[in-house]
Amino acid sequence: MIFHDIWLDVQAVKERDPAARNSLEVLLLYQGVHALIFHRFAHFFYKKKRYFIARLISQIARKWTLIEIHPGAQLGHGILIDHGAGVVIGETAVVGDNCTIYQGVTLGGVGTNKGKRHPTLGKNVTVGCGAKILGAFEVGDNCKIAANAVLLKGIESDVTAAGIPARPVRVAGVAVPKEINIDFTQMQLEIDLLAKRVEELEKNAPNAQAKNEKNESNE
Repeated sequence: MIFHDIWLDVQAVKERDPAARNSLEVLLLYQGVHALIFHRFAHFFYKKKRYFIARLISQIARKWTLIEIHPGAQLGHGILIDHGAGVVIGETAVVGDNCTIYQGVTLGGVGTNKGKRHPTLGKNVTVGCGAKILGAFEVGDNCKIAANAVLLKGIESDVTAAGIPARPVRVAGVAVPKEINIDFTQMQLEIDLLAKRVEELEKNAPNAQAKNEKNESNE
C-alpha cells in the first residue's frame, strides 16, 4: 500500500510538472516526493501508535527536505508538493487526492485544544505559494487558494479564493463581484457639512438679493 501510494505520487509529478522528464529522476531528485515517502512510513508507524519512531522519521524528513509534515496528517493519493521548501502540514490536517501544494504553504491549526484543529482539503485542490489555511474547516473539491492568501474559514467546491483574509473571487470559473465597502461615518460627516453649508447660503440669500437689487437701482 505504501509503495503504491509512492508510485502515485511520482506519477502525479510527471503529469503535472512540465519540468519532470522521467520517473527515476522524480523519485531520486524531487524533494517533495522525498517528503511524501518519509511521511508515508511515518504515518504507518503513527497509526500503529509508535509515536516516537513516527516523529523521528518526520524530523529526519524535515531536515532533509525542509518540508514538515506531522506523521498524524492524512494525505491522499497523487499529491504534488512543488518546490516544497517551507511547507508545514499539521497533525490533524487532511489532504485529498491529487492536491497540489506549493512552497511556503501552511496547513495550520488555531488554539491549543486537542482534537481536530487543522483544515481538510478536498480533492484536486491547489494551494499557491505562501498561502496559509488556518483552522478546522473544509475546503471543497477543485478549489484554488491564491499565493499568499490567508484562508480562515471553509469554502465550497470549485471556488478560487484570494486575499487577506481570503474571500471567494471566482466560483465555477465565474468572477465574483467585489464587495462595496462604504464608510457610513464619513458619509454622515460629509452630509452634515453639506447641510451646514446650505443653511449658511439660505441665511445669506436675502442679503445677497437686497445687494443685487440695490446695485441694479443705482445703475
